[in-house]
Amino acid sequence: MASHAHSSRSTGLRREIAALAARMMAEDGIGDFGFAKRKAAKRLGATDADALPNNAEIETELRAWQALYQDEEQPERLFEMRSAAVEVMRLLADFHPYLTGGALDGTAGRYSELEIELFPESAKDVEIFFLNQDFSYEHREPRRPAPHTPEAVLSFDWDDIPVKVSIYPSAAERGGRRGQERARLPQVEALLGTAAGLSGTRNGTP
Repeated sequence: MASHAHSSRSTGLRREIAALAARMMAEDGIGDFGFAKRKAAKRLGATDADALPNNAEIETELRAWQALYQDEEQPERLFEMRSAAVEVMRLLADFHPYLTGGALDGTAGRYSELEIELFPESAKDVEIFFLNQDFSYEHREPRRPAPHTPEAVLSFDWDDIPVKVSIYPSAAERGGRRGQERARLPQVEALLGTAAGLSGTRNGTP
């Protein structure tokens, strides 16, 4: 009985953490599932590692939250971000760009960053390109050392959309990362075309 009660409490806490993490991502613009999860767990006083939800559980809660509270706003913002992604990826086409994060999986909201990964021959090539274009950006330090930490992270605004460009060695392009979706430019263009068609249908356009 005690074991069953503990399991029930753990399951309930797991759902609470997932829901709070999702709300933080939607309202505070947190883009990292792991960071949102840890912050939510700390706020709820969770110490049991078994109570921590996985990313899929948080994503489910995030989609439910957006459907409830951002029914009209979120799809419009997602379309804007994917449109910006196409423009930025075309600009950076020589550096093998990929779209990842919320703009790709459909969970991006009001405060989300547009997340793009590049795989150039050298990280310096990207910065030199920006400097030659007289393009303003900020250099950010990667959050923490890890096997898949980028060599450099650059951030800038594209109209009113914050963009984070993570730069990896060219050899890392083939590997990818487990559980990490990413898309090349043609795939993003296809997503954008599908979204535009759905929007036209909703608005009465044949």
